[in-house]
Order: sequence, then C-alpha cells, then structure tokens
Amino acid sequence: MARLEAVANVALRVPGVVVLDLLYRGDAQAFAELLLPPQALGLLFHLGHVLCAVVLLLPVQSLAKLYLHVLTLLLLYMGHQTARDYIQREMEYQFRGAVYQDPVALSRFITALTSQVIACALCCLLMRTRQPWLFSAPLLPLLARLSGLPLHALPMASIFAMALTTLQVLYVMASHILVPFRLAAAACREVAQVLEPYQLMVLGMGLWSRLAVPMLFLFFWLVLFALQLYSALASSGPPTQPGLIFIFLSSVAECCNTPYSLLGLTFTVSYLALGMLNLCKFYLGGFGGFQNGNVMHRGVTEGVILLLLALQTGVLDLQILQRTFLLSLILFIVVTSTLQSMIEITNPIVLALGASRNRSPWKHFRGITMCLFLLIFPCLMAYKVVCFFHMNFWLVILVSSCMLTSLQMMGTLFLYALFMIELLQEEPLERMDEVIYAVNAVSRVLEFLVAMCVVGYGTWELLFGEWSWVGASVIIVDSYFNIWLRAQSGWKSFLLRHEAAKKISLLPRATQGQLQDHNDVCAICFQGMHMAVITPCGHFFHDSCLRKWLYVQDTCPMCHQQVKPPATQDPPPDHPEQDSGAEEAAAPPPGQGKGDDQATASPAPGAGQAAEGTESCWLEQREPVPAKLGAGHQLMDQAGSRITSPRQGSTPQPDARAVMSGPDHFREPSPVPPEAMSSGAETSEQSTDSSLKSPASCDHKARDSVGSDAPS
Repeated sequence: MARLEAVANVALRVPGVVVLDLLYRGDAQAFAELLLPPQALGLLFHLGHVLCAVVLLLPVQSLAKLYLHVLTLLLLYMGHQTARDYIQREMEYQFRGAVYQDPVALSRFITALTSQVIACALCCLLMRTRQPWLFSAPLLPLLARLSGLPLHALPMASIFAMALTTLQVLYVMASHILVPFRLAAAACREVAQVLEPYQLMVLGMGLWSRLAVPMLFLFFWLVLFALQLYSALASSGPPTQPGLIFIFLSSVAECCNTPYSLLGLTFTVSYLALGMLNLCKFYLGGFGGFQNGNVMHRGVTEGVILLLLALQTGVLDLQILQRTFLLSLILFIVVTSTLQSMIEITNPIVLALGASRNRSPWKHFRGITMCLFLLIFPCLMAYKVVCFFHMNFWLVILVSSCMLTSLQMMGTLFLYALFMIELLQEEPLERMDEVIYAVNAVSRVLEFLVAMCVVGYGTWELLFGEWSWVGASVIIVDSYFNIWLRAQSGWKSFLLRHEAAKKISLLPRATQGQLQDHNDVCAICFQGMHMAVITPCGHFFHDSCLRKWLYVQDTCPMCHQQVKPPATQDPPPDHPEQDSGAEEAAAPPPGQGKGDDQATASPAPGAGQAAEGTESCWLEQREPVPAKLGAGHQLMDQAGSRITSPRQGSTPQPDARAVMSGPDHFREPSPVPPEAMSSGAETSEQSTDSSLKSPASCDHKARDSVGSDAPS
C-alpha cells in the first residue's frame, strides 16, 4: 500500500508540471489567443501558474479528491456531448415516429443510452455514492425522445439538462470553496511554528521529500522524451546508426527547451549516474558493495554539473542544432565525471584484492575487467571527441579529463600487479612501500603535466585567440586547484618522507645481543626482528615499519613520545700519543703496594665517575668531572682504559645493561658525590676552558686530574 501511495504521489502531480511546461512554451497562450482578448490573456496566464503551484503543493489525499472530481466532471461533459450528438443525428434523420418503430433509430437510441448509463455508473463509483439520479441529467434528452416529444423540443431538453448539471457543479464548488483556504491556513500555521532558519531548512527538506521532487521531474521528463522520440522515429525513414545517434541527441535537446524540462533532464542524468555507480558496485562486490557507500557516489555531482553547464552556456536560448551540439559536449563531461566516480569505487576494491590473500578467481576477473573498461573507454571517448568536433579550449579540458582517468587506472593496475607479485614471494619485499610511493608519484607527475599542458594551451588561446572572462576564470581556477595545490601537496609529501628517512638514519641500530636479550616482535607488524632500530624511548621496531609510521606522525607507536634522534657531532681525531700517555699516567706511583689490595677490594667511588666525566668530554662537550681516586694498580688500569679517546669516525655505543634496562640508557652520567666535587672543584674550573676548545684536551685534563688526586 505504501508503494502504491508513493506511485500515486508522483503520478498525480505530473499533470501540474505538464501544464506549467505548456504555459512556458507558449502553446497554451497561442491557443488562448483564439478565444480570449489580450487583456484577459495575461491574467489567465498568471492564474494558471498559481493554480498549478497550488495543485503541486496539495497533500496526496486532497489531490486524489481533486482528480476524482475532475474525472466526474469530464464524464458529465462526455454524457452531455453524447446527448447533443444523438439529438443532432435525430434532427438530421427526421423520423417523427416512436423510437422502437424504426430499427436505425432504435439502434442509435440503445447506443446512446448505454454510454449514458456507463457514464452515470462511473460517476457514482468515483464519488462513492448510491444516488445515481445526481448524475442522470444527461439522460433527459434521451428520455424526452423516448416519450415521444417532437424533434424541435429535443434541443431545449438538452439545454435544460446542461443547466441542471451546471447548477449541481456550482453547488459542489460552493460547498468546497473553503477547502483551499483551510489548507492554506494549515500551511501558514505550520510555517509560523518554524520561523528559525534551521527549522525552515528542515521544513524545506521535508517538503522536498514529501513531494518526491526528483522522481516527479524524472517521470515527467521520461514521458516527454518518449513522446518526442516516438514522434521523431515515426516522421523519419529507416534510420542508420549515425542517424539513430543524431535522433537520440536531437530528441534530448528538444526535451530541454524549458526550465521544467531542464530540471527533468538534470534529475534523469542524476539517476542514470546513480544506476551506473550502483551497477559498478554490484559487479565488483555483489550486494555487499552497497554497504557504507560514499555520499558523493549518489549521482548528485553529475546532475549539478549538467545544470550548471547548461545555465552557464545558455542552452535554453539556442536553436535546436546548436542545443544538440552543446548538450552532446555537456553529456561527455557528465560521463567523464561518472567514470571518475567509478574509479574512486574500483581503486580500493582492486587494491584490496591484490593485497589480501583472496584466491577467488571470479573476484579478480571482475576487478581486472572493470579496470580494463575504465582504461579503454575514456581513450575511446577522447578519440570520438577529437574526430567529431573542432578542437578548442573546452574540448582540450574534456580530452585531458579522459587522459587523467586512463592514467589513474594504469597506476591502479600496476600496483595490483606489484601486490600479486609480492604474494608469490616467500617473504615480503623490504622496499615495497618505496616502490608503491614511486608508482603513485609517477602517476601524479603525469597528471600534473597534463594539467600544465591544459593551462598552457588555454593561456595561449586567450592571448592569441578569442579572449573571454569565462575562459580566464576557468584557467585561474584550474591553475590554483590542479597545479598549485597539487604541487604543494606533492612537495609536502616528499618533505615528510625525507624527514622520516633522515630520522631513521640517525637512530641507533640494535645489535644481535640486544635483539636476543629483547626477544620480542615488532609492535607494528608483529613479525620477528633480525634487524631493528631503537627509539630514544627504548623501543625496538623494524626499520621499514617505523619509517611508514613516521610518514604519518612523528611519535613512538608504543608510548607516543616524540621521536627525536640524538644530536650527532663529529668525533675527535685520533691521538695515539695521548692514549699511551694516558696509560702511563694511569700507572700507580711506587710504594703503593698496600693500597693495591684495598683498591681492588673496594674501589673508591670517584674512580668510575672520573672515567664517565672523561668520556662525556667528547660526547657532550662538557668539562670532566674530577673525582677522588683511590690507589691501586688495577684501579689505575681501569681508569686509563676508560679515559682513552675514541677513534676517528667511531660512534659511541651504550652499555648493553643500560640498553636492556629500558629508556635509562639515554640518561645523563651518574651524579658526583659532594666530597668528590669539593676535592676537585679547583681542577674543574681550570679544565672548563680547555675542554671546550678541543675534544683532545679532555684526555689531558682527565689524566692530570687522575695524577693529581692519586695518593703520593
């Protein structure tokens, strides 16, 4: 029942749109000029628009009642017209006897009586009444003939019957004259309740849905196009294939010469685009392809493009041939937009098939065939445009759109092939992400070059050809969106990848011992790690996995701390003589035999701190931390080995125990005890300037501090 009501809601409003279209065409005006004076013609023209608008806004129930009354009125008119025809034939036949005495008169009477009875029964059925005498006024002339009234009295009986029917109609109209005012008052009350702007918008959307405006204009235009196409095919001879295309396009052009028919064509194109997109979804993914659809893939974009281009180019004011030519170009643009939407639907599905381990050959066949269609059809369409039309700036834009569509599809097919090749490998390719980025970059560069060619051709035509503000505005908009924004986006993407690669190269690499002690998988891909990098917060990741993560954001995937690699500085040059000197300085002075055992058993707390202070001279360019060293031969050997300067080009590695302890291996050296700081304060002040001059001086200062603090 709901579907029947929806169909009735559309079908009952179509006559109102048809009348509006006829009023705009001027056909009704030309017909009224034969019957009415020019003064009354303008009033009738505006009154017709108002009445049609009111009829379109009526509710379905009121609209159904209105049409029932109109049909009843038409049946009554048909009954009176039948009675008039019967009386005219009787006057011409001039048979003055009884009706049943002449077979011809009897046959004519039975035919007229049957038609009148049927009309009366239909009126009772439409009005849902059991009082047939209310609609029996057209039967009065027949009853007068049957009763034997003279022939010259029959016209008077017909006039009396028509007057009686007129009085009945006036009575019904007078009894329902307040219905339009009641409906208008109810509408005003409803509008008064929603005076806020957002509520008015909601009211407009509800009225749009209640009136089913898209389906209404779609049905109106399809009926109009079917009649026009039938008329064109009936008037022409046997058409050929080019003739059929021209007849089709000319019929479309003939059916969009009014604003109402143009709106109908807009909604028709929108529904056709929606059907094509839904067919593409169903072909690729079956019924599951309709879930989570994009709001832009509903055909609205194509309809808006058609309407804007038609209004911009003035299609309504052109002749039929010019309109046919222009509409063909506009339809080419609409088809290109539809193909672009189909590519947006096809790309993720095909790439998902390539990346997943889906073994269904039917799904892969459907994806590949759709890609081939989207690759070949735009090229064929561009070839037809070049062959049929003379090239200008607008056609160059159209051809470039077709080329961009084919280029995007080529990139999709290439990525699909790469994914399938990767599935055949035993292990995933390490540089797959870089290859995908390179393929996308090549595709974007080609699209950028095509856009540059279009802008260059348009600029050349504006400078040396015909100048127009519309063409200049199109070039400016195209230059901004397709060249400037695209180049800016590509450069930003390149910089992000470059920065991510730079960060990865600066992070320390995990050794095999660290990986064995860590004994975990990568937290991004959940695969085992044979090689890994260590973030400043102490987490282990694959090089490629962390690089992909840093393409998106510069935080750690585990703790979300910002990934900042340690600052790298040039290591100090080699000084072998200082190394040997440091070892000699680390030797214990003579006569220190008893202190050796004490130093070996419990080393002084300042010894390790002196070594750490010496090591930090070339890592952080800080002054060495003086410490009070104990005596002992073994202690001096340890101190001498730790203050040795590193070799040229070497990178200091953190202690394994510090690495395994987590983020603490990036902490500063251990604090120095107060007694060590007090004993070595003077030495620290003296060594500050020299330690900032060169890394090599750190070794000398450390050696001097060790020698001065050693017991005599």
